[in-house]
Amino acid sequence: MSLKFTFRNKRISGILTVLPKQEIKFEDEMAQYNFPPAKSLKLKLAMGYNKHRIVEAGTNVSDLCVYGIDYLLNEGLLEKDDISALLLVTQSPEHFLPPTSNIIQGKLELGTDVLCMDINQGCAGFIIGLLQAYMLLEQESIKKVLLLNADVLSRKISKRDRNSNPLAGDAATITVVERSLEPTTIQSVLNMDGKGAYVLQIPAGGFKLPSSPETAEMKEDENGNFRSLDHLVMKGDEVFNFVQKEVPPMIEELLAISGKKADDIDFYFFHQPNKFMLNKLADKIGVSREKMPANIVENFGNASGATVPLAVSYNLGADALASTYEVCFAGFGVGLTWAAIQQKLEKFQFNHIIYY
Repeated sequence: MSLKFTFRNKRISGILTVLPKQEIKFEDEMAQYNFPPAKSLKLKLAMGYNKHRIVEAGTNVSDLCVYGIDYLLNEGLLEKDDISALLLVTQSPEHFLPPTSNIIQGKLELGTDVLCMDINQGCAGFIIGLLQAYMLLEQESIKKVLLLNADVLSRKISKRDRNSNPLAGDAATITVVERSLEPTTIQSVLNMDGKGAYVLQIPAGGFKLPSSPETAEMKEDENGNFRSLDHLVMKGDEVFNFVQKEVPPMIEELLAISGKKADDIDFYFFHQPNKFMLNKLADKIGVSREKMPANIVENFGNASGATVPLAVSYNLGADALASTYEVCFAGFGVGLTWAAIQQKLEKFQFNHIIYY
């Protein structure tokens, strides 16, 4: 059974996605892999790889977030005085300390009454962040919460790793969360299992194993990928099996709590590790693939928790400003963590993509 949450009279009023201008095509990186081109092209077709967005050297999480928030302020889509909290969900912080959310607050010159919080979560980070935002809005003093999902993890992925590099993507999303004037009910379920924590990890760089010349040494694995201990390591088969085993019953449980049938949901916006995994999930849950968009990795790459709000920006666009949708959000991966939310999306104030 999952940990359950219920929230009332809360809403998402807008989503802005900030993507790097630099776009890299799959074919441009094939020569880096220790595989014949034919095998790489077969992988591209199966997994839905095409192109991805990667930050330029020196670009950090705070740069993307500040750029996006400044845009909203300058366009009149957000008022500084309405910002009560910055929740930054990231696994690529700029320092061990201070918190990157405080750096963002300082760059924006926000008031000292703004709560800043870094949350160390990845694939399920949008769901975890929404839960925290909804809990904060239970307090009368909180006006609007800015949920920031941002990562530049491409800098921690080996360019010679055919498993991870083709899907690497960088992005930041700014989700404005506030109280709703209309009565709403939001249901959520959450699960965590630290016994599987090491199927997705960066072994070196923390206090347990600090980065050193030894941890930077590139070595070949049994599949012909080259990476160091400073790079992301993903046990792909274990992650795939975990997702296919745990996510469908979680969605079934959430729909039962919400009193919804699978067909009542207009869109299933899920974290997007790759197209193949999402299509298999749609089939197993019993919903059409059109209701579960799987087009983020092939166009932008896997930007961790940002893939869910990015999917909303990319697939709904301006339609979200005029329409209301029943949606299911879900994230699953690093931790291991898997969580989902069922709620309405009601006529956004904004929902689009800009480039840094």
